[in-house]
This record gives sequence, C-alpha cells and structure tokens, in this order.
Amino acid sequence: MSDEPTRGDDATPGDDAPGPAHGTGPADEAAAPTASGERRTRRRTGWRRLLPTWRMLVGAFLVSVVLAAGALVLGYLLVPIPEPNRAATAQSNVYLYSDGTLLAKDGDVNRENVTLAQVPKDTQHAMLAAEDRDFYHESGVDPTAMVRAGWNMLRGEGTQSGSTITQQYVKNYYLSQERTLTRKAEEFIIAMKLDQEVGKSDILAGYLNTSYFGRNAYGIQAAAHAYYDKDASDLTTAEGAYLAALVNSPSRYDVIANPDNEPRAVARWNYVLDGMVGEGWLTESRRAAMEFPTPRAIEPPMALSGQRGYLLEAVRDYLDSHGIVSTSRLSGGGFRITTTLDKDRQEALVQAVEEQLQSNLSEDREVDAYVRAGGTSIEVATGDVVAMYGGVDYTEQYTNNATRTDYQAASTFKPFVYASAIANKSRTQKGEAIGPSSVYDGTSKREVVNDGHAIGYNPQNEGDRSFDDIPVSEAMDQSVNAVFAQMGVDVGPDNVRETLVNAGIPEDTPALRDAGASISLGTATPSTLHLAQAYATLAHHGERVDHRLVTEVTRGKEEIKVPEVDGVQAVPRVAADAATALLRGVVEGGTGTAAQSAGRPAAGKTGTAEKDRAAWFAGYTPELATVVAVMGQDPETGAQKALHGAAGLAKISGSGFPARIWGQYTAAALAGEPVRAFELSPKVPKPSPLPSDGASGSPEEDGGDDGEDGGEPSDTGPTAVRGDGSPDGTGDGGGASSGDGPGDAADGAESDG
Repeated sequence: MSDEPTRGDDATPGDDAPGPAHGTGPADEAAAPTASGERRTRRRTGWRRLLPTWRMLVGAFLVSVVLAAGALVLGYLLVPIPEPNRAATAQSNVYLYSDGTLLAKDGDVNRENVTLAQVPKDTQHAMLAAEDRDFYHESGVDPTAMVRAGWNMLRGEGTQSGSTITQQYVKNYYLSQERTLTRKAEEFIIAMKLDQEVGKSDILAGYLNTSYFGRNAYGIQAAAHAYYDKDASDLTTAEGAYLAALVNSPSRYDVIANPDNEPRAVARWNYVLDGMVGEGWLTESRRAAMEFPTPRAIEPPMALSGQRGYLLEAVRDYLDSHGIVSTSRLSGGGFRITTTLDKDRQEALVQAVEEQLQSNLSEDREVDAYVRAGGTSIEVATGDVVAMYGGVDYTEQYTNNATRTDYQAASTFKPFVYASAIANKSRTQKGEAIGPSSVYDGTSKREVVNDGHAIGYNPQNEGDRSFDDIPVSEAMDQSVNAVFAQMGVDVGPDNVRETLVNAGIPEDTPALRDAGASISLGTATPSTLHLAQAYATLAHHGERVDHRLVTEVTRGKEEIKVPEVDGVQAVPRVAADAATALLRGVVEGGTGTAAQSAGRPAAGKTGTAEKDRAAWFAGYTPELATVVAVMGQDPETGAQKALHGAAGLAKISGSGFPARIWGQYTAAALAGEPVRAFELSPKVPKPSPLPSDGASGSPEEDGGDDGEDGGEPSDTGPTAVRGDGSPDGTGDGGGASSGDGPGDAADGAESDG
C-alpha cells in the first residue's frame, strides 16, 4: 500500500480532482488512518491554533471546580467564626421612669438588644419579606447572588447586596462594612459555618438587633422608639412593615427626613406587605385594611441636657455605692434600669423651681448668676426618690445641687435636737425635763453654758433679735438660735449626732463628727437627698426606710438583684412625732408659713446657712418628704457666695423661695390624692406655750434684716463640749465649719434661723 493518506471522506469516487492539502480542510479535526489502520491527529494551523479545544475547556472547567471546592473546604476549615466587632455589641444603657417611660439613654451607640420573643411575629415576617423570604427553608448563603454582586462590583457598579439575612448579619456582627471581595468571601464562609452551628431564630434575633434603621437607631428596639415612640413589642403590622422597608436604605425611605421619599417608601412598604401575603404570613383582608403608618417627627439625639444629666449621675452613683452594678461594668452598656423617679412629680418640681425662683432672676444682676437650686423628694412609706432637681441645666452647671455636700444645713437640724431630747429624756440646766413648754432664754448672743460654766459659744439670732424667756415650741416657730444651741448642750452633741445618723444623715457627712456644740445649728453639710431621708424618718414616725433610686435592673436575659428596702425603728416614735408636732407649728404660724400653699397638713423647718450662702426649707406631709435649697456659688471660681441682692432682695431666707417652691411642688405632686392628717402618738408631750417676754422682731422673710455676722465670738473662742454635754476645754467645739478659726465661731452658726 502507498504511504499516501487516503482522501477525505467527503470526496466522491472517481473524482480526479486532487483533495485539499492536509491540515487545511474541515477534516483537520478527524484523525487520518495510517497504513497500520491507526488514525493520526491532524495538526491545526492558522488562527484556529489559538482556540481551545473542547477537551481543554472541559479540563479547565473540571480543574476550576476542584480548585474552587478545595478553596472552599480550606476556607471553611481555616476561617473561624470571629469574635463580634465592638461596634456591633455596643449598647446604650436605658433609664426608665417608674412607670416604664423613657427617662434617658447613655452610651455611644443607640442600641438596646431585645429577644426574638419581644418582637411581634408580624414584624419578624415583615423583615423576612423585605430581605430574605427563603430564610427558614434555604441555606444561609446564596452563591448566585454572591457571584452577581461580585461581578457588578468589579464592573464598578457600586455596592451590591445579593446577601441573605444570615450574610447581612455576619457583615453587621462579625465583619466590617468595607466593600471588598475579600470581605465578601469571608462573609460567605462565615455565613455557611454559622448556618450549620447557630439556629435560625438566633440569627434572626441577631439581625434584628444589629441592623441600622436610620435616625441613629441600631436594632429594632431603638428603631421602634425613633420612628413610633414605642417598644418593639408594641409595633403594629403596618409599622413593622415600614421599619422592614427602611433597612434596605434608610435615607431613601424616611418620609419625614425627606418628603420626596414618600412615593418610593410607600411602594417599598407595599412590596413588603405583598410579600407577607405571598408567603402566607398575612391575610388579604388584613392587608387591604392597612394604611401607611406615617412615623413621628425626628427627635434630636437624647442628650444629657436639662435634668437628665443630674438624674443619671445620681442613679449611677446609687448603683455603684449599693453594689448593684459597678461603674466599670455599667460603662459596658446594655443595661435597662427602672428608677423610682416619678415623671409627673419630676416635672412638677422643675416647674416649681422655674416659676418660683428662676423667673425672678435677671441677667442684669451679677449676683443672680450665683444662684443655684437643688431639691429631693422622697415617698415616706417606701423610701422611693420620686423627684430631684440638680440645677438649671447639666450642660451648663455640672455639679448636682441635689447631691452635693458642701453647704451647711443650718436650722434644718433643730428638729433633731428636740427629737433627741425627747428620745433621751434630757433635762435643762435647771433639771427640768425638756418638752414643748420648757422655757429657755432666747437672748441673742447669749452664752451657752454647761454645768454652770460658759463654753465660749454665743450664737446670734436672726437679725440679732432677742427673746427673753421663750417656750421651746415658740422657739421652734421663730427658729431662735440661742435656745437650740443651749438645748444641744443639754442633750449632748453626741446624742444629737446619733439621732441625726439614725434618721438618715450619713455618719461621714462633712463637719458632722467634729461639730461639737454647733451641731445643733447645722454646721454640717448634708445633701438635700440625705436631709430628705432624715425628714422622711420623722414623717414615718421614726421608722427609717432607706431611700432608693432603682427598682429593677436587667441586661438582656440577666436580672441583676436589687437589695430589698426594709424599715427600721431608728428614732422612738414618740420622739419623731414630738418633732412633727412642733414643725406643724412652724408652717402654721412660724417661719414656714409660705409652705401653706401646699394646701394640706404639713410640717417643716426653714434654715439659712452661714453668711447667707444657702437657704433651705425641709418639710413633709404624711406622704412626701421634700427638701429644697437655694445656694450661692461663683460660676467662675466655684467659691460659695452670699445671696445678698439676689432676685432684687436684700437676702434670701428659707422662708422665701425654698418654702414657696416646696409648697407649689407638694400641691402638684399630691394633686388628686386624699388629704391625710398626721397621726401622732398619744404620748407626744402637749405644748402649753407661754407668751414670750419681749420678742423684738418677726419671722424671717426674704429681703429682711441682714443677719450675716451671726454675733460676736467670745474673747477666748468656744470651749468644745463632750458628748455628755460637759466642757473639755479644747476650744474647738463651736467654730465655723468653713475653717475660719475660733474668732469666727459665731459665723459657723446659722445666721438667720
């Protein structure tokens, strides 16, 4: 046989025309038979040499599949589920009024996690209808959508989602928001692992808590408040569908931020609802009855302005000091804290301060810039702090005037001197039992004596007014310093201190331990909070119920234990009720008559501190104990300042602004409640007041005589008095708490009652 190849199969027999040259015809793809019967592959020439054969294509495809599968398996094995990113776990702390309404939030991220059970089923379904209708019966990843998104990103078409809810959750919770193929690949692998290791319900809950809804709201709970001012658990189906529509692009669908968004927002909302109907989650009839739920106006981010900052500071201090939640743990966020603060009473206290005090101040008077106000109101039976006033605005005045401890309590301590006298069955220097009818010398600057010896303490009465012999009941009405300075020595400073501490004044209150004889005139510096606690004890017949600011604390599913508050008989009932009997007289006809505006039985005491730097009214009804203080402080240096000329008055006394604020607040706080009378012990000594022999003045009033100096001290300075009332000759008993030295001893006493 010839070695020449046979002609092609397409040649016809007998054709004399030569066939096409080898390698140039269509039969190149076929193998020509050889002499031995074998077929030989023909070589490809020209441009066809550049095209891959089908074998090459199949081989490349198979290799690609193997490599991709290998990479996927390798990635699955090597890429772990990472720790959540800090931004995704950050939550704000939520503080609530006692009725559950929002008081304030703190923290860098506006987020409050909720469980899936707290999200209505319709809202859950709305989110699935908007973002991933196959969530419960498909894999947590969508390769087709991933490829499409990656291809579009490579083509420069911007951000492409194509992600399932699981993938979106992975991006929000574990990864960053960067737009790269690497991040997308990590998202894919982690989503696959998560889908195998975590339940669908947990993934959906995480997604709802990490999604951004606009208006600085992270998570469904924050979104519910931002758009509808309610908890997520209270969302309607229509509202839930709108929030679900927002997740895709909050800025495009917020109809309040941009009214032009309304057509597309309504269309997106309809898309969500139609999806719910299509999936069987919503009936046609319910769907047809729904109207678009227009969200509320945009609220600025909740700041610490106004009273919020003061209130949050007080609550944080309470949580930390009572061992409930430490400051460091609280800073981690995520706590939901229900306080004892009553929203209506809180607003009433603020309104009373603004109307009675702030409205009388002027920017044209330099001294008016010194004026500060603070107050605390406690429910007598429970110890609940229901209202606090910390200052005009936390962003302007950072110091909380309700809890600060640097202004003298002045004559507000006098009731505890008398209560201590009754509790200890104390006697006067003449040996007579102390009671409401006991007679004392009310001469201003009268020398205090013990066992016939002068102790070097001679406080001045308000305005240097003198009273001759005056019964204790009238001395309380007129706040006569000379009487109670002597009574304190008769009772013994240690006994007075013990009564104060038992009633609720902290033992470590500045200037309390070493006050000596001056303790009776309030040279110590408690806060309005602690003084309100002590007065609540008097109102509660001597039973002290420690104040509380918090009733419940939770963090997710964790419930943090809040200590129970139990009452203890801290002061004998007869002693506490005896003080109440006298303090009723102060309101009915003494220095506290302005408090009658409360419109119900009340007991209280005025007080004005050393050099007129602070004025107080502390009072109570059977239901509420409230303390109000007006203080003077230089806004530049922080130094305490006298309130001479403030509000256009010569001076400010406890009988003025503080008592009027107290009266207006108490009337509002108890509005609508039955009027209750004080139920005093029948063992309370009955007063039989004797007429004074020469009172040379009238009860203190704002703008009255300037009693700043408090009297001239003795040449040698006061002799300190031991706890049993006897002098010990150390010479440090009655000095001013400001540390001015023995020469200013009289200034350490209250100047005006």
